[in-house]
Amino acid sequence: MAAGLAITSEDRHYNGKLTLLVVISCMIAAMGGIIFGYDIGISGGVTSMEPFLKKFFPEVFFKMKQDTKVSNYCKFDSPLLTTFTSSLYIAGLVASFFASSVTGAFGRKPSILVAGASFLAGSALGGAAVNVFMLIFGRILLGVGIGFANQSVPLYLSEMAPPTFRGAINIGFQLCVGIGVLSANLINFGTEKIRSGWGWRISLAMAAVPASILTLGAIFLPETPNSLIQRTNDHERAKVLLQRTRGVEDVQTELDDLIKASDRSKTTNHPFKQIIQTKYRPQLVMALAIPFFQQLTGINVISFYAPILFRTIGLSESMSLLSAVISTGVVGTGATFISMLIVDKLGRRALFLIGGTQMFVSQIIVGSIMAAKLGDIGGLSKVCAYLVLLFVCIYVAGFAWSWGPLGWLIPSEIFPLEIRSAGQSITVAVNFLFTFGIAQTFLSMLCCFKSGIFFFFGGWVMVMTAFVYLLLPETTNIPIEKMDEVWRKHWFWKRIVREAREEIKL
Repeated sequence: MAAGLAITSEDRHYNGKLTLLVVISCMIAAMGGIIFGYDIGISGGVTSMEPFLKKFFPEVFFKMKQDTKVSNYCKFDSPLLTTFTSSLYIAGLVASFFASSVTGAFGRKPSILVAGASFLAGSALGGAAVNVFMLIFGRILLGVGIGFANQSVPLYLSEMAPPTFRGAINIGFQLCVGIGVLSANLINFGTEKIRSGWGWRISLAMAAVPASILTLGAIFLPETPNSLIQRTNDHERAKVLLQRTRGVEDVQTELDDLIKASDRSKTTNHPFKQIIQTKYRPQLVMALAIPFFQQLTGINVISFYAPILFRTIGLSESMSLLSAVISTGVVGTGATFISMLIVDKLGRRALFLIGGTQMFVSQIIVGSIMAAKLGDIGGLSKVCAYLVLLFVCIYVAGFAWSWGPLGWLIPSEIFPLEIRSAGQSITVAVNFLFTFGIAQTFLSMLCCFKSGIFFFFGGWVMVMTAFVYLLLPETTNIPIEKMDEVWRKHWFWKRIVREAREEIKL
């Protein structure tokens, strides 16, 4: 039932097993990834459905059906349509800062509960929408739910997991995102065929299913030992919880490290002010850079607008939705599962570098095919359209075992306890800020850049791959409360950390 394994750091070891309690708790918490993925997949699908566009965005529907003079790249360019997609992310950005206070003061569990309840309300409102304002308000509630979930769930998973399994368990969040995307694409593919034209309502309302599971499951989740010690200072209760989660009696070494981390955190009254201090410079840079780069991989070109992209290159409505199922759903979920299996063996940096190279090559090939073969009017030949689909799948696989899961894993494991909640909020806020920016501008960028959009994102993939190679240390198998060791040994960050410690001594 549980695999015994010694959990090692350089000079200390943690006793522990991967227990059934940890597995079940993390599976329930990772449902926060399903609600995130479901929304990503569902919004792209319904915005390609003609009955949905006719009801809420008639100007886009008119350009699709009647105005043949409009460029292939510009048919979906509508500020109101992009507001539908991006409103969720600006709401999530704001909510993530409120989530930081809730997560720090009351624990990870209450934040997960708020996430499920808010998303449940938003899904109900979206499915029942009768006008665009009701539709967008529902999206805002979904955004609040995702803001709380993305702030609290990765922290919960990283704190509950034994160090040697932390990568695999945390990537469970991204795996659930992929499952959510796949589920949404399959539902869209089915509901699009409902002749009465209300299939989009089923697509939007079905988000209530994972939200209900998350909300009910969160009631029974145990709090993490890290959070329990930080909030209550009840060492005996934390020890009992730690024994249950690790499956052994002797947890004193790990408990001592948690207590030390908690004591440090109590000297920090304003974590958002503390995090800008020089001694936390490496973590702050990663909290800003990693979610920034994650959005500039161009993944949202595929995730949000895959069906629209496939319609742009000439595929039918049904075939576009099926292509989205294959590319962002099946391929993305499968590649994330592979990442889960190998991340703690191969390492974070190796996956970043492999995935970055794969994404860059795929984007250049897709951009080249579209530049050479897709004009403003008409579509691609079948051979070229399927080539684009093939390389989109290769691109999605590269993202799904690198920047997708690791973009959430790395920030959740590098922060010391005293600034962990604030650091995760910054990560989520930056992620949502640039997701909002990409979602709000992509259709206009597609209209302006045309096939050059893929070269634009390909250039950024080169930059972020170089960033990882030069500035990101390996964090695999390092206990979460001993993570400060990696910065003191890195060729670049060790000088900054050393200078900060010398300033404190003075």
